[in-house]
Amino acid sequence: MAMTEYELPCERDVEQVWERLDAVGAGLADEHELTCPHCRAARESLLALREATAELAAEEDAPSPDLLGRIMSAVRAEVRRGSMVPLPSPEPGLVEISEQAVAAVLRYAADTVDGVRARRCRVRTDAEGAVEVTLTLAVSVRTATGGEALSLVRQRVTAAAAARVGLTLAKLDLLVDDVYGEPE
Repeated sequence: MAMTEYELPCERDVEQVWERLDAVGAGLADEHELTCPHCRAARESLLALREATAELAAEEDAPSPDLLGRIMSAVRAEVRRGSMVPLPSPEPGLVEISEQAVAAVLRYAADTVDGVRARRCRVRTDAEGAVEVTLTLAVSVRTATGGEALSLVRQRVTAAAAARVGLTLAKLDLLVDDVYGEPE
């Protein structure tokens, strides 16, 4: 599979990680592959992509009507890893997650609301790096969607931040970027 060149922070190329997926899965990993968090994260993402692609290829049914919207949401998402957000941990030491990962989880939570499509998501921490974050989430809503949908987005995103990521939202700004009609 030919990918565009993308170098991980550890200076390995994603293409190298892709080519070594089966070898690492078979227990033939080198020392770097065993210990590098960047390669491990890339491997997990690539395995999920490979699994999803295999499932789609095996399906005989037509893709769901919202597939294009979900793909475009992922394409519009920030592709760089971004800053790190500290997470609370009962264990000693620092636990961090990328802003990109937090944004992906929270956009997905917003996408579960009928008539709402998540778009841009910006995560900001305070200067002290506390576990409370400020979130700005841009969404597109269907014409017939009422204000209760935005209230539901707020509830689901806040719950996902706490339950899935371990963060408390100090502030959640929802921006309606677009209103769309029903497909004809």
